[in-house]
Amino acid sequence: MLTDSQSIFESIKEGCLTLSDDEFVIDRLVKYFGNGRIRWHVEFRGHRVELTTGQLKKQPTFRRKILEQAGVLPPQRAGTDYRRWALDLRKNAIELPWRDRPVDVGFAIDRLTSHGDERWTVEYQGKAIKFTTTKLRRQVSFRKRMLAKAKVLPPQLDPAAYRKWMDWLIQNATDPQPGDVLMTEKSWLDDLPELAGWQK
Repeated sequence: MLTDSQSIFESIKEGCLTLSDDEFVIDRLVKYFGNGRIRWHVEFRGHRVELTTGQLKKQPTFRRKILEQAGVLPPQRAGTDYRRWALDLRKNAIELPWRDRPVDVGFAIDRLTSHGDERWTVEYQGKAIKFTTTKLRRQVSFRKRMLAKAKVLPPQLDPAAYRKWMDWLIQNATDPQPGDVLMTEKSWLDDLPELAGWQK
């Protein structure tokens, strides 16, 4: 079994993408408490990486976990610099009670708007997140995009329950209101590569 450092070294030899300090920016750290345990979830580029306090404190383990789950390697920091960085990160964490699944409390979308041609906008707490019909109907895609764009992870539902919920949302979707910001064809097309999962 490879150690964390050996695993990282092997990945570097294979050409994994190593980020600089400027490129590696965590969206947020969530501290879940309850059931006698503390769990830390690092949210980064649409990924959510679960760590224990010990794993967060150990730089090689932290780097390996991010590499395995997000596909990129965080920068190497000097020992004292990393400890200070990790401490600051934990001090600024958002605290939420642990539930059966790591989901932000009270998730509910405000409105689903249809723009025709299989284009949709999910409105959530002042944010408008664009979806195609395919992305909307796939629970994995929906949860990943909500996490990336609105920094919230919707609850994971049983597949049948998700289909039923999404069918209800689509049937009750609204048309754009007169006061809404006009969604032009260009603004929609600008976001299409990301919706399709392509790299910009």
